[in-house]
Amino acid sequence: MKILIGRKYKIILTLSIFSINYFIDRFTKYIAVEYLKGSEAKGFLNDTFILVYTENTGAFLSLGRNWNIYVKYFVLLIIPIIICIIGLLYLMVKETKNYRIITCSCIIGGGIGNLVDRLFKEFSVIDFMCFGIGNIKTGILNVADLSVTFGIIILIIIENIQAKKIKNNGGEI
Repeated sequence: MKILIGRKYKIILTLSIFSINYFIDRFTKYIAVEYLKGSEAKGFLNDTFILVYTENTGAFLSLGRNWNIYVKYFVLLIIPIIICIIGLLYLMVKETKNYRIITCSCIIGGGIGNLVDRLFKEFSVIDFMCFGIGNIKTGILNVADLSVTFGIIILIIIENIQAKKIKNNGGEI
C-alpha cells in the first residue's frame, strides 16, 4: 500500500507542478498576444524589465531559425516531445527525490509550453520579456524559458549541495 500511496503522490506532484508551469506560460502568452502584439516596447524600472512582443522561429536565442524544415521538426519538435514524455513518466514512476520531481516538472512544463507554440504556430514561439541593466540584456524570452532556466539552476544547486553532504558524511546522507 505504501508504494501505491508514494506513486500517487509522485504522480500528483509531477502533474501539478508541470500543469502550473504550463498553464502560467500559456496564460502569459495569451496576455502578450492581446496586449503587446503590435504595440511599442514598454520599459519598467529604468528599462531593467522590458515588455516587447516577438515571435521566435528558432530555439534558444533563435538557434535553428534558418534550418531545413525537416531538421527543425526532428530537432526542435519530435526529439524534445519524446524527451519530455519520457521525463514525465520517469518522474511519476521512478524518481524518489521531491526536489528532482519539482525542478524537472518545471523544466518539462516550460519545455512543453514552447513545444505547443512550435507545433501549432508554425515553429513560432511567443516571447515578450527582456531583463537587464544598461547595455547588458537577456534575449527576449517567455515564462516557459524562465521555468526551464530556473528549474535547471535550482536542480544544479541542490544536486551540488547533496553531493557535498554525501562527501562530508563519508558517502551517506
